Amino acid sequence: MPAGLVALALGSFGIGLTEFVIAGLLPQVGRSLAVSEAAAGWLISGYALTVAVGAIVVTAATAGLPRKAVLTGLVALFVVGNLLSAVAPNYPLMMLGRVVAALCHGTFFGIGSLVARRMVAPERASRAVAVMFAGLTVANVLGVPFGALVGERWGWRATFWAITGIGVVAAVAIAVLVPGWAGAADRPHPSEGSGPATGRADELRSQLRAFRSTQVWLTLAATALGYGGMFGAFSYLAYTFTRVTGFSSTDVAWLPVVYGSGLVVGNIVGGRAADRNRDLTLIASLAGLAVTLTGFGLLAANPAASVVLVFLTGLFGFASVPGMITRVTDHARGVPLAAGANVSASNIGNALGAWLGGFAISAGLGYRAPLYVGAAIVLSGLAVMIVAARLPDRSETDSTDLRLAQDRASAG
Repeated sequence: MPAGLVALALGSFGIGLTEFVIAGLLPQVGRSLAVSEAAAGWLISGYALTVAVGAIVVTAATAGLPRKAVLTGLVALFVVGNLLSAVAPNYPLMMLGRVVAALCHGTFFGIGSLVARRMVAPERASRAVAVMFAGLTVANVLGVPFGALVGERWGWRATFWAITGIGVVAAVAIAVLVPGWAGAADRPHPSEGSGPATGRADELRSQLRAFRSTQVWLTLAATALGYGGMFGAFSYLAYTFTRVTGFSSTDVAWLPVVYGSGLVVGNIVGGRAADRNRDLTLIASLAGLAVTLTGFGLLAANPAASVVLVFLTGLFGFASVPGMITRVTDHARGVPLAAGANVSASNIGNALGAWLGGFAISAGLGYRAPLYVGAAIVLSGLAVMIVAARLPDRSETDSTDLRLAQDRASAG
């Protein structure tokens, strides 16, 4: 494992903590800043909306710049955002800190995934992406308990100070361990775009040409629907567990850890499987998620089955992530904007899934309904993925082109 991958994983861990930790701190933050529960909740949704927009805007704004410089700058932005949150005397400054931190999220994972796969041989590309995303999945497991533990002992501001420190360490690690400023993994790939870029505007137009690919759009749609189905179900699991399964509110506090553990396992297994047969892995993971959510709805009243099924939801839900990222970047010929668009697609899917799940509950369909709604959304994503897999597949050719161009760049 290249040391640079460990540095990227540390960065993704810090960013993941920033995203998830706030959920366990909302009551404390709301009381401290004297805002309502609804206003405190916007610290979560505002972050997610910023990620969806920032993944495109920030990636486009940094087009053509050295990737190591961009990654280091993004982590520095992450540090500033969390520092603002740590010292925020009022709600507007706290929200500003959340927005600033969120701006780095999508572009970091987009460009970071490209750099990660350039560090290894093409046949290990999805595993390299999985290593980088391991930090995010571990943060999902530890985020809420970490925030609650530190916040309860030293106050909620101490949590953001701790995350700020992690960001500083991650920035130094990336600066030291990711391949050098003139290294092959840092330079924009020769195959990116459709022609030489003579300026920033030309570079952006060159990247936008990647979106002429039907495969790019199909992969983005499958990403949005796969994430949307999983998140639509997960958003209301606390209600399902307490109103249907019969768990207490204390039990619900540790069940997200079971879900997060599934994410960790799914990320590892999915990355390895995608390097063997990517499209088959994506189809199998989406099918497994649809079956799991349907079974969850049917067996939600059974506590033991619910625990197993929430683990499988995380496993199948995240098993597609490494493969989706390498698929969209292969068909986009490695342009960073496509990788950023994949992050945006996942967040748009999250918002759509959560809205549809909430709509089903409001319509009086009960607290199992988000699970069935999630399964239906995932089935739509599965249909899209099957269509994409049946179309002419350029991924093998593109991966070969990527490796040959990398070798030429290294030699030159």
